Amino acid sequence: KLTAREDFVQAKEDYELARRKHTLINERLRQDSLYRSIQMDQMEDNLMNMRRNVLLIRERKNKLEVRSQIDGELGLLDVVLGQNVQPGQKIGQINDLSDYKVQALIDEHYIDRVRAGLPATFDRQGTHFALTVRKVYPEVRDGKFRTDFVFTGERPDNIRTGQTYYINLELGQPTEAVVIPKGTFFQNTGGNWIFVLDRDGKKAYRRHIKIGRQNPQYYEVTEGLEPGEKVIVSGYESYKDSEVLILEK
Repeated sequence: KLTAREDFVQAKEDYELARRKHTLINERLRQDSLYRSIQMDQMEDNLMNMRRNVLLIRERKNKLEVRSQIDGELGLLDVVLGQNVQPGQKIGQINDLSDYKVQALIDEHYIDRVRAGLPATFDRQGTHFALTVRKVYPEVRDGKFRTDFVFTGERPDNIRTGQTYYINLELGQPTEAVVIPKGTFFQNTGGNWIFVLDRDGKKAYRRHIKIGRQNPQYYEVTEGLEPGEKVIVSGYESYKDSEVLILEK
């Protein structure tokens, strides 16, 4: 079949155009495939970054929770809403409920006699509890020094931080002695004599005595007084030269 030259040229041009379009479409498809592949890789990277960000946010959230290294009861919290808390900053106190210590302030007069290991006791709700001195702090403040005690046996039920107990501390073997309250008479007599009341309480006689041991409240009288006798411990400035005082009500 014969074809006109013009038709042949037109058909050839159409064919070349279609072939170029086909090549162009294939190239676009290839580029689209590469682009989609790159997009997939970027999406995978973004997904990994999002996962890491979520983990980081969770980690930061966990750091916002204040945690203690021990189990216990929150006894003190010194923080306000909106306060910026730095890592390691002290904002509270956790009381360890598994064990307790008792802290006492003792007059400095006894600082040379109190040492670790001394026994002590106190009573609570009719029950006797035993303690022992664990540590003596050498610093003296306001005339007192600090001492730590620990329980050597049973502990009181429902014990709480901050409770007050009156402790009996044994500095030595207990002995009986005649004691008198401390008073200003000592400045006038030097502890060598004192006025002792008679049985009727109407007169007081000057009597020589001998002072032994002492503590912040009492003098021990080793000679010159009998148990039960009454004495005058106030100042003797006005009658320090008298031998007998007549007492009037």
